[in-house]
Amino acid sequence: MPYESLSRARITQALRRLGELAREQKVTLEVSLYGGAVFTLVYGLREGTKDVDAVVRQSELAKKLAVRVANELGLAEDWLNDHVKQFLAEKEAKRELTASDFGEGIRISVPTAAYLLAMKLRACRPPLPGYAGDYGDIRFLIKKMEISSVEAAEAIHDKFFPHDVLSDAAKEVVRTSLAPPRP
Repeated sequence: MPYESLSRARITQALRRLGELAREQKVTLEVSLYGGAVFTLVYGLREGTKDVDAVVRQSELAKKLAVRVANELGLAEDWLNDHVKQFLAEKEAKRELTASDFGEGIRISVPTAAYLLAMKLRACRPPLPGYAGDYGDIRFLIKKMEISSVEAAEAIHDKFFPHDVLSDAAKEVVRTSLAPPRP
């Protein structure tokens, strides 16, 4: 199945259906969303995302149910995946989304803006053809959080990833995000 850009409505539809299937199994899935899904669902920064990066408690059941959702809705089988696990901090900061948005059988949480910024600064992937990279997300979060210095951004990064050093590339993205717009 080719990848479609998953809009806010499409992500919500898929997560609702996942919750319905979980409820039929008499379980509640705890889904922590990351990446493009958060920028699409929570911030409206993107029109869509290619997949939903998530860590799910009850992961084996969730994988089976996600494949069923994919088949029912015509999505790629890995529309919901946990590839993001390798980028997570030991201690996370999350908040839960409103349950009424997704129905029973599923609880959705997302990272705080600070934690999401720390993750994006840690990865700091450049844009490539067909891939937006992390720079735009970093710039958005810097402005949203009203960060006024590289040191302030670095302190947020270090709070979640104390054993990592902020890369020169990440510092430069922050620095250019702080600069006033050119006339």
